Amino acid sequence: MASLNSSLFLSVLNGQKSSNPPVWMMRQAGRHLPEYLELRSQAKDFLDFCYSPAMAAEATLQPVERYDMDAAILFADILLILDAMGLNVRFEKGLGPIVQTVETGHDLDKVAVETAVQRLSPVYETVARVRSALSADKALIGFCGSPWTVALYAIEGRGGTDKSMARLWAYEKPDDLDHLLSSLVEVSAHYLAAQVKAGANALMLFESWAEGLPSDLFERLVIEPNAALVRRLHALGVTVPIIGFPRGAATMLTHYVDKVGVSAVGLDTAISPEFVNANLPSTLPVQGHLDPLLLIAGGDAMEVRVRALLKAYADRPHIFNLGHGVRPETPIAHVERVIEIVRGG
Repeated sequence: MASLNSSLFLSVLNGQKSSNPPVWMMRQAGRHLPEYLELRSQAKDFLDFCYSPAMAAEATLQPVERYDMDAAILFADILLILDAMGLNVRFEKGLGPIVQTVETGHDLDKVAVETAVQRLSPVYETVARVRSALSADKALIGFCGSPWTVALYAIEGRGGTDKSMARLWAYEKPDDLDHLLSSLVEVSAHYLAAQVKAGANALMLFESWAEGLPSDLFERLVIEPNAALVRRLHALGVTVPIIGFPRGAATMLTHYVDKVGVSAVGLDTAISPEFVNANLPSTLPVQGHLDPLLLIAGGDAMEVRVRALLKAYADRPHIFNLGHGVRPETPIAHVERVIEIVRGG
């Protein structure tokens, strides 16, 4: 693997400040790019796309090639792990993912950990292909969905719900939910470790459905499983930086940072720079958090907000990103303008 001493992204992720922070965007590979849409049309379905290393690698590289992003993030999906663990997962146009639901906490134990991890081997090939194609100044981010977020899909069968069914498990079937989370911690740890072995230079934990939880459930469903996952990764010998993204954590963000052990934290759209700077250590790298809708709107309002975020985090390690993912209707010119401003334009 090429030396990554020249990677600005990794330098900042390891605690260095930069007057012009590195930039990448969540969901930077995807439906706002015509080259992605052309590539996607060649796969029979979305799972086939994710499990085809040549296509997934090309999708991963497309935004780096178009925008000169400082980091690539593996093109995959957080639900591949459920597919590998034996649940039927499909993606319906206009509906998103549909997942076979579990009935007990042991329904994910039917496939051995080693088998589930091996089933995800196309992902590791994608990682290796991307890392070999990237220049030494570009980092590659591996990722998985955090245990609570993935468990929610396994319980409810889809996203976009009020999450009441999964939360009721926490109250009415706590042992089942705890076992489900524990199973996901173990498989996720081996999955991420394999990504690192294949060439990932950093990892990101997507806790996409952290919002709206009472503080006691947040502790049990978000903090404890994520902390367990980080500990397990370290036990497996993983030493690369880990970014945690507890979307919607609100005031629990401080507790998350204190307890989970991540190297950096991703910030969502709603959190304020004032809260971040007042409550998180000034040495902690933060990533975020331009509103993806403002990226669509563009214009003066977007430019003012980009500059405000840069100023707010000028005295700490900062990676410029969005507060959620790039949306399909995002104009390419607006992404280009944001990157220009971040780099001093």
